[in-house]
Amino acid sequence: MTETSDTRSAAGAAQEAPRSRLQRLMRYIPLIAPVLLWAVPCWVLLHTGQRWPLPVTLIGTALSVLGLAGMPLAMVRGHGRRQQDRAAIVGDTLLGCVWVLFTWSVLLGVLLRLALTVGGVGDGQDRARIVTWAVLGVAAVLLARGYAEARRVPRVRRLDVELPRLGAGLDGTRVVLITDTHYGPLDRARWSARVCETVNTLEADLVCHTGDIADGTAERRRAQAVPLGTVQATRARVYVTGNHEYYSEAQGWVDLMGELGWEPLRNRHLLLELGGDTLVVAGVDDVTAESSGLAGHRAHLAGALRGADPDHPVLLLAHQPKFIDRAAAHGIDLQLSGHTHGGQIWPFHYLVRLDQPAVAGLSSHGARTLLYTSRGTGFWGPPFRVFAPSEITLLVLRSPRRSG
Repeated sequence: MTETSDTRSAAGAAQEAPRSRLQRLMRYIPLIAPVLLWAVPCWVLLHTGQRWPLPVTLIGTALSVLGLAGMPLAMVRGHGRRQQDRAAIVGDTLLGCVWVLFTWSVLLGVLLRLALTVGGVGDGQDRARIVTWAVLGVAAVLLARGYAEARRVPRVRRLDVELPRLGAGLDGTRVVLITDTHYGPLDRARWSARVCETVNTLEADLVCHTGDIADGTAERRRAQAVPLGTVQATRARVYVTGNHEYYSEAQGWVDLMGELGWEPLRNRHLLLELGGDTLVVAGVDDVTAESSGLAGHRAHLAGALRGADPDHPVLLLAHQPKFIDRAAAHGIDLQLSGHTHGGQIWPFHYLVRLDQPAVAGLSSHGARTLLYTSRGTGFWGPPFRVFAPSEITLLVLRSPRRSG
């Protein structure tokens, strides 16, 4: 049977209808999400049979309403045009706290209450109050540990990565990856210096930064970024832009990194030669670059590889893991990315997974392409990391042709 143009049009219209409904629903998420984040913990902790004294109920409810009103306002003032750092700190901290409280209100609110009911523990009021104190206790512990995790110098994660096309002369090449430093409202100049000191202990041949250096312009965050100029590598220090650079004058960050002695790989490559063998080190602008409207900025892999010998293995820097489809199509050997933060605050990684093919670690794509996704060196927004530790990554490249 021949499909007519009318039939195809009808099928296309049928497919577009669910998409348009989904798009309309997505528009309301920024309005719905804060209400759910604050309303659910308020209901679970105060209004599900606890029978707290009236002042406790009123004060708790009032705090939830204030949080619901104040958090979006603080985030708009902190991350909008005004970029008021104090407002950003307040809004980001509230977001992290309420996310953890929401998560464990849902989990313990259901599972613990069910367990208490099955176990015949107390009456309805006793069980409700046990759930409340358990949620508050778990949230407090996770937030305290999460804050300490976010503010400490990341541990070094070391792994060997075998690349089938890597020449024996390049076996043992040490590549250090830092990413998503997100210098921002909280002054982390000392933290930045200590991160760079740690990197310098790793005796790297190549040091890579895969973007999202900061939230704010290069002029505004310069003091926090300047320690990057102390990073040492025997061969090169290379950098590509992340999506957050395009929220805050990306060209300023490219210029500053060049000033600090880093090679911005904006859709170009350089050659790393050791022991008579060659590794192509390429980089592309972030995938959001073109929509930023900044002249000359876009992710252009063919341009990054122009002039490179196709027989040489390629190490590609691309901020977002989802660039891996294009990398695999071009036969890239290894892509290094960040962006995901490993989810940063559990269980947010499930939402990240909807947008990215990998959240953390080493994964295989296509016939020969490997992707390493870092959990990030810093943090964005909420100063917490829950079950998603930060990292400085040392990748030791291995050749299958290395001697004994």
